[in-house]
Formats: sequence, structure tokens, C-alpha cells
Amino acid sequence: MYTETTRQIAVTVEPIYLEDQSNPEENHFVWAYRVRIENLGKDTVQLLRRHWRITDAKGRLQEVEGPGVVGEQPVLEPGQTFEYTSGTPLPTPSGIMVGTYLMESAQGERFEIGIPAFSLDSPHQAVRLN
Repeated sequence: MYTETTRQIAVTVEPIYLEDQSNPEENHFVWAYRVRIENLGKDTVQLLRRHWRITDAKGRLQEVEGPGVVGEQPVLEPGQTFEYTSGTPLPTPSGIMVGTYLMESAQGERFEIGIPAFSLDSPHQAVRLN
């Protein structure tokens, strides 16, 4: 699991390789990732937008931006959490994802919080020691 806290909002991500949806012979590798967003602060906040940077093992970058997550723009009161699961395919057996969420406080202040960088690893990736 990977966790990052920005402005008292903790984002935890757990990637899961989906063997049943992947086809290594066709260079098609699929991961799910579970995200937990926890408001550790004293202010109510709303998640407005997401921005992901997905890099495959060959260094190719894909950026994904849009409103909310999984069709929602959740509001988190102090102490509340929001969890969702999404996924991504890659043409390589490994990669990395990192991103940000655009949040808005109840007072109308907008700010970004970090989504921790996390590794996408499949059992089809050759292990290399650096």
C-alpha cells in the first residue's frame, strides 16, 4: 500500500494485478487499484477533479484528467472517508502511476492534494537488480 497526506487529507492506494483480464501474449496487462481518501482535518472538503500520470515500462506517458472519480465528486466531512476501485491497462508488464486531486473547502478555497506514486507490477515482469 502507498500513502500520501496533503493538508490533512490522506490518500492510500493499493494496486492489484488482474491476471484474468490480462493477456501477456498480446502485450495487454491490467491492474485494478483501490483508493481510500480520508479527511483527517477539521474542514469539510469536496473532490472536484482528478489528474493521473501513467507511465509504462518503456517510458510512454499517458495523462488522464476529468471531473471527480468513478462518476462522483464526493464530499468528505471531518473524519469521513471515501473509497473506490478503478483500473488501468498497460501494453507492458509494469509501470507507475501518480497523480493529484483538485479539492475545494467548504469556504470555497481550491487546492491540490497528492496521490502517491505507486508501482504496477505483474508476475510477467523480469526481475532486475540495479
